[in-house]
Amino acid sequence: MVFVLYDKVTLQDVAAPLEIFARANDFGARYRVLLVSPTGQPVGTTAFTRLCVDAPVADAPGSIDTLFVPGGVPADFAFTPSAHDIPEELTPDTVPEALAAVRELAPRASRIASVCTGAFVLAALGMLDGRHATTHWAHCAKLAREYPRVMVDPDALFVYDGPYVTGAGISAGTDLALAIVENDYGTDVARRVARWMVVFLQRPGGQAQFSVWSEAGVPTARGLRQVLDAVVLDPAADHSTAAMAARAMVSERHLARMFRDEVGMTPARYVERTRLEAAKLLLVNGNDSQESVARRAGFGSPETMRRIFRRNLGVSPGGYRSRFRTTGIVRRPPEPPSADHGEKLRPEHTGQLTL
Repeated sequence: MVFVLYDKVTLQDVAAPLEIFARANDFGARYRVLLVSPTGQPVGTTAFTRLCVDAPVADAPGSIDTLFVPGGVPADFAFTPSAHDIPEELTPDTVPEALAAVRELAPRASRIASVCTGAFVLAALGMLDGRHATTHWAHCAKLAREYPRVMVDPDALFVYDGPYVTGAGISAGTDLALAIVENDYGTDVARRVARWMVVFLQRPGGQAQFSVWSEAGVPTARGLRQVLDAVVLDPAADHSTAAMAARAMVSERHLARMFRDEVGMTPARYVERTRLEAAKLLLVNGNDSQESVARRAGFGSPETMRRIFRRNLGVSPGGYRSRFRTTGIVRRPPEPPSADHGEKLRPEHTGQLTL
């Protein structure tokens, strides 16, 4: 198994699968892992540290069972803090060294796996043409737009298609690696690894829970920009097509055309998407009832909100709140010292998973 590393690789995309494969060896698997970089020198990561490698690409073996391609960004890319939930980052198909390394090693591999934006490297080399694939939810639209021959599944945590397996964003490298272990050594080994790592063997839900896939384009028309901002600032206001057209001082037909050309969706879809995002924030950041959240987000009723949540995210508002508000740990005030220390933590207070 060979991991292709390059400067500014995403640390979690590498570390999570490595930990899974190492623990699988504890339970009888026989994985051997080699980390390579274009020059054989350590590489920078997106998370404060550098990674050492075992060899340069030129010294990789002639036969590779699995070639792993993690996500990352160009070495000179700098993240710009913003108020947006989606980082505006470049993808590694713009990294010549990553493309060259994978192009050289891929013909030697029986299976090729990518994590997160590593899928862009495979797509750029034509490996995913006519195949199903996934990547981080924030980049699914870009992958589908820039590589239209790839059939993008925005909800999947990982996708197997022939010799290629693509994983969703960052922590989904764990899901992908467990799937590989199960494929190679069976469910029992994979389950034992999952139990030891305290993760789900198959976690509930897909990555669509984390965001609506479709992202609005950035309009150039000043009037349309003001319309979009008004929806975001007050999602519960009147945002019918007629009201928005009046605000932009255009006809309803012209407004619909502007949305189609510059935003990439209908006015109604943009309003629904914005209200959904507002409701998600209200659910996880406050204690308001679902009735209050529905009203403040502009849905009017809990029934309407519930229908839209299920249609877009595959989960109810209550399910979304419970899943994303906390990891499950119960915080209790300190207890006085006791002579009996055996009952300090009961299972229901440890945040443990039933696997």
